[in-house]
Amino acid sequence: MKRKAVALSAVALLLTLSGCGGSTEAGSSSTITVTVGYQSKTINTVTAGTLLRSLGYFEQQLNALHDGHTYKVAWQDYATGAPITAQMTAGKIDIGSMGDFPLLINAARGKQLGQPTRLVSVTGYNLRGGLNTIVTAPSSKLTSLKDLKGRKVSTSVGSAADGTLVRALQRAGIDPDKGIEKFNQQPAVGASALTAGSADALSQFVAWPGLLAYQGRAKALYDGAQLNLPTFHGVTARENFAQQHPSVLDAFLKAQVRATDYLTAHPVTAAEKVAKATGLPAEVVYLYNGAHGIATFGPALKPQLVSALKQDVSVLKSAKLVGDVDVDSFVDDRYVKQALGATAYAKQLAAQPPAAASEAWPKGSEKTVSFNSPSQLLSYIAAHRTGLRAAYVPDATTGTLWFADKAVWVSDGAELLPFVAPATAQAYVAAHGGARVVTYAEALEQAS
Repeated sequence: MKRKAVALSAVALLLTLSGCGGSTEAGSSSTITVTVGYQSKTINTVTAGTLLRSLGYFEQQLNALHDGHTYKVAWQDYATGAPITAQMTAGKIDIGSMGDFPLLINAARGKQLGQPTRLVSVTGYNLRGGLNTIVTAPSSKLTSLKDLKGRKVSTSVGSAADGTLVRALQRAGIDPDKGIEKFNQQPAVGASALTAGSADALSQFVAWPGLLAYQGRAKALYDGAQLNLPTFHGVTARENFAQQHPSVLDAFLKAQVRATDYLTAHPVTAAEKVAKATGLPAEVVYLYNGAHGIATFGPALKPQLVSALKQDVSVLKSAKLVGDVDVDSFVDDRYVKQALGATAYAKQLAAQPPAAASEAWPKGSEKTVSFNSPSQLLSYIAAHRTGLRAAYVPDATTGTLWFADKAVWVSDGAELLPFVAPATAQAYVAAHGGARVVTYAEALEQAS
């Protein structure tokens, strides 16, 4: 009897220690810890990470379950998606958010290690690829991708930014393996290498290019939207977790929907919240997450994004980072459909990104001012030179938003057109007789 009692006690202990990543359960009244991996500075994931955490919506949704459990959320912040995947395949993270290329690695590693994961929602996306940018030093003489041949380029191998670099070089006729000297570095390390002059260019994802440009430490060389291939970030969940705790995943996705609605309704306030939590300038956060920002937020798993994910597999295979990935079995839209409801989900699938627009952010204001044209914005800037926090303009070719004072400006008669990168500006000039590149100061003077 004594041995039997000891055995029963051991079983009870094991039950107590089982559950979600690091959760504790005991009888009918239990505490379950849900572990969420996110990237605070990868601000295209804020509706499933930084902003969601600051709003407390996930905790509120869990408290509303009233299922006899007490829930706790453990938020774990990482610089990239790779460590999130490592922790998920070890059963230590339940839900994670990351970019499209890391998501594929997440799918491959999960299957390989017997801890399958599922892509359950999208956070933010850009249908042309504008979330990734290649930048150079402010004093660099490089003006196009072809100038990168034989140069030292920093990126994070396995990231969407590396995917942009590989594809862009291929289109420019440069072998991405032999035509450049590639440095595989974390974003912060690559940024330092660019500043120090040990790298000639840096290919990175949101928010690094915008941050470096805003700080005057870089200028754009290539706008990822020139590829015209969708890029996005999404939410992945362990399959076992989703099956064992569907109500918890449902609570997370409903919380993500609420955070997305909040960002849409209060873009400036949301940018300030994210800035406070991350230390990033709010002006940089707004460049990506604003009302007309580079990222469009919505949880629906759009067919265009799934199709792009399938095209990404070949890039990772060529880098020997994955083998074949069954994207169709990895993508699971059941949970987000349930969280949104059938009608709302259909609307999300059909929704289009907001039209590109020029914006000014006046100091002390909780709202930005939109303009019908870049020329109108420049006229406003000229009249309010000391009263602005930031001003933004969409690239005349790709629609990618950029800082007005960091854009390449072209004067075409009475029209003033902004471009993210010099090569696209020069392409426009070559195709339009009389058009010419002008400085920002000259553009302001013309507009005023």
